[in-house]
Amino acid sequence: MTVLRTLIGVTSEPPPRPLVSVLIPVRDEPDALARCLRSLAAQTYPHDRIEVLVAEGDAGRVEQDAALLRDAGLPGKALANPRRTTPCGLNVALDAARGEVIVLLGARAEVGPRFIEENVAALERTGADVVGGPVRMPAEGLLGRAVAAAMSSPFGVGDARYRYAESEGPVDTVNYGAYRRSVFERIGRFDESLLNVEDDELNYRLREAGGTLWLSPRIEVRYHGRRTLAGLARQYLRYGYPKVRVAVRHPGQLRARHLAPSALVAALGVGLFGAPWSRAARALLAGTAGAYALANLAASVRQASRQGWDLLPLLPAAYAAMHVCYGAGFLAGCVRFAPEVAAQLRRRREAARG
Repeated sequence: MTVLRTLIGVTSEPPPRPLVSVLIPVRDEPDALARCLRSLAAQTYPHDRIEVLVAEGDAGRVEQDAALLRDAGLPGKALANPRRTTPCGLNVALDAARGEVIVLLGARAEVGPRFIEENVAALERTGADVVGGPVRMPAEGLLGRAVAAAMSSPFGVGDARYRYAESEGPVDTVNYGAYRRSVFERIGRFDESLLNVEDDELNYRLREAGGTLWLSPRIEVRYHGRRTLAGLARQYLRYGYPKVRVAVRHPGQLRARHLAPSALVAALGVGLFGAPWSRAARALLAGTAGAYALANLAASVRQASRQGWDLLPLLPAAYAAMHVCYGAGFLAGCVRFAPEVAAQLRRRREAARG
């Protein structure tokens, strides 16, 4: 082979594949982390071009995480995350990362064997700044299947295509994305004042700077989410609560899916509060509740026809838990962060006046 390469004028070896740094913020989830690391150990991408950086929010588990890395046969290290939050953990791992490509994962994620291969290929093929794949939820048990079905439907998550898309294309955000290192050099690190939405905020900042985000169904990633309605409700309450801060900072990135749940909850709340005294409030309550119930039922029937009629009794409750809790969280965030929101709006008005 060497002689042939010399005869045809090729004397150099092909350049090495990009080094990929996988960042995993975690807080005392050894079983989930072990499953995530096993999926990374099965990658087709050259293992000598992968490093895994686990940022642990529980100081007592750093050595155990390092042992999990060794058991999986993965190069990398476990790092202490003294502030314990996800954005702080991502920044701790980012500071230690050496890769040309930075991949974000969570301990509850499990990836397909070509996950890194397809991420790198998509970056090279599209020229995008960030790529990612649709996040699927494994269907475990009847309730788990219902939650997964609700979280992978347009009625459940609106136009968040990273939850259900089956074709390639540009998107406004991705989950578990693969970033070019240059992204962080251009727009900075994760905002440590934000919880649960730090990756969305980074992606919106990138889009405002002219960056491109790309979704490819070839990138296989699964999320082992909550398997109870109470867990689902808490998850969406946490999603909605800080979203108002992101919305005020990046109003151009707002979509109907961000505001519709809070409008629903606000209308129901006003109707309930005023119903004893006002006919208009009673009409608002009846109209809002009735319209939502019909839309919920129609979406549940449509999704059940695709994924199993046994899900029909549970889908309406799953949709309602997602929408009501996200909306309630968003409205609570409006109250909690009202001074910050007011200051942001005031600065924007002053900037507009020049």
